[in-house]
Parts: sequence; structure tokens; C-alpha cells
Amino acid sequence: MKWFARRQPADIWDEAILGPLGDIDAAERIRNICEAARAGAEAVGGSAQSATRERERYERAARVAMEIAMKIADDLMRDDAVRRIVDLCMKANDLRTAQILFRAIQAGWIREAIQRDYPALT
Repeated sequence: MKWFARRQPADIWDEAILGPLGDIDAAERIRNICEAARAGAEAVGGSAQSATRERERYERAARVAMEIAMKIADDLMRDDAVRRIVDLCMKANDLRTAQILFRAIQAGWIREAIQRDYPALT
């Protein structure tokens, strides 16, 4: 019976962007994406045989967040947004992607904070 079937709620990273985002709006959207995907990323990183659905959700969220981060013009805001994506990658034990993103961060104090939190990235 389809009357009582529940629809899956759409993920925040699957929502269409209706217009151009400013730097502040883009940074806020990345923060919301990373917070929403954190539980799935922990599930992916926590177990050896993780569900493929959770991995796909994490990868989609990270990809959308990276695409938005590339469009941020302000260097410091972009570095902070990339730091949030690095945190998400480390929750999912995606060390390779986290290292690539870590190298893209230009602000020294943000790099130091990441190195302090995740010594495996250096």
C-alpha cells in the first residue's frame, strides 16, 4: 500500500541551489552538510563492513561540499570550510581525501590545528 509508505527525506546535499551563493552562505551550507553527514561518516569509518548506502551518502556529501568550497572567493572562509570537510573525511577514515584537502589549506593556524587534531595527516 503506497498510501502509508514513507518517503525518504532528501539529504541537504541533494537539494538544488537556486541561485549563486555568497561566501557566507556557501560556508554555512558546507557546515550544514558536514553536520548532517557526520553520523553516516562515523558509521562508514567505524565498521569494517560498512553499508554501501552510508558510504555513497558520505561520498555524495563530501563531493558536494568540495564543489561549493571551490567557489568561495575569500581564502580564510575557504580554508575553514575545507577544514570542516577534512573533519568529515577523517570521521569516515578517508585518509587519502583528507590529505589532499589538507594540502589545499593555506592559513598556517588552520593547518596547525588540523595537525594537532589529526597527526596522521602529516
